[in-house]
Amino acid sequence: MPRPLQALIHTEALAHNLARARTAAPDARVWAVIKANAYGHGIAHAYAGLRAADGFALLELAEAQAVRDLGWRGPILLLEGAFEPRDLELCSRLNLWHVVHCEAQVDWLATHKTQAPHRVFLKLNSGMNRLGFTPSAFRAAWTRLSALPQVGEVSLMTHFSDADACGADTSDADAPSTAGRGIGAQLRRFAAATHDLPGERSLANSAAILRHASAAGVSADWVRAGIMLYGSSPDFAQHDARHWDLRPAMSLRSRLIATQTLEPGDTVGYGSAYSAAAPMRIGVVACGYADGYPRHAPGLPERGTPVLVEGVRTRLVGRVSMDLITVDLTPVPQAGPGSEVTLWGRGPNDSLLPIDEVAQAAGTVGYELMCALAARVPVAPEPA
Repeated sequence: MPRPLQALIHTEALAHNLARARTAAPDARVWAVIKANAYGHGIAHAYAGLRAADGFALLELAEAQAVRDLGWRGPILLLEGAFEPRDLELCSRLNLWHVVHCEAQVDWLATHKTQAPHRVFLKLNSGMNRLGFTPSAFRAAWTRLSALPQVGEVSLMTHFSDADACGADTSDADAPSTAGRGIGAQLRRFAAATHDLPGERSLANSAAILRHASAAGVSADWVRAGIMLYGSSPDFAQHDARHWDLRPAMSLRSRLIATQTLEPGDTVGYGSAYSAAAPMRIGVVACGYADGYPRHAPGLPERGTPVLVEGVRTRLVGRVSMDLITVDLTPVPQAGPGSEVTLWGRGPNDSLLPIDEVAQAAGTVGYELMCALAARVPVAPEPA
């Protein structure tokens, strides 16, 4: 019998969340971002729920090949572009659109031999200070790209650093003390750098789609829906997923494989970090940090990470170990070996444990929990 731990993917939730992106930005086309193996959900599983997207955005050439192999013939965008000159050969063969964010990528295009010109997205560094041309260098890069016979249409893009920030809006002041911060400041930089340049625009990530899409210029021609597609709120804990009408696309489920009865003073797990203050029962769950569950998730007397047992909310007790966690069974006294445990996502009897709550307890974000799911955890679509 296989170990009772699995990640179930809810295809209808993916489709619902994609529709939410369209509702929020009705005049834009939608990139479904499926980098990092579709945020841990599996590209094939995600494709089944997201095939109504206008295009797929990702990082790896292997991911692009996988999407083409699934039958997708529409646009695919490489969000970091080519990593070396020979990558452009596969871009030509698979008809991939790709980001250009540095001079080296322009140089590679200039020497690339191709039958069909490439569609590229020229990236502006408007304040994130990761990838992209500075405003002072942007127009020269656009001029050079536009003159290359290897390049067809040049689109324009940037990436917001603070669209999810509390109080962020589209009119924040671009004061020297906060240079680079604020969606309003970045919008103004983008508008100034791209003024009168032709080409489609792409600016908005999930936070901008949900929080700012109605503001002038934010939605533009393409929006890039990422974390929202998978049912996690991009601005948690200001707003949870239900506030944005997002549905969890992954449920991580296991079962109790043993129970223990503790007396006052008994301790649990490595380091004896948890000590029972009164008689209690605990359950042992087949899941640990080798499965991607966060090792630093707290299981202290005054603070325990939320877990569902048979759909009832309870908490971790003791430290997370490689293959096991332990949970308090006080709120669910009938539970025993075989009882269903929901680490995050949908549980029995319409119960729900948002991944963002688990991430917050562990001091991280839902993105990390999804992407950290270990290869040994079976991932499958939920049975119809």
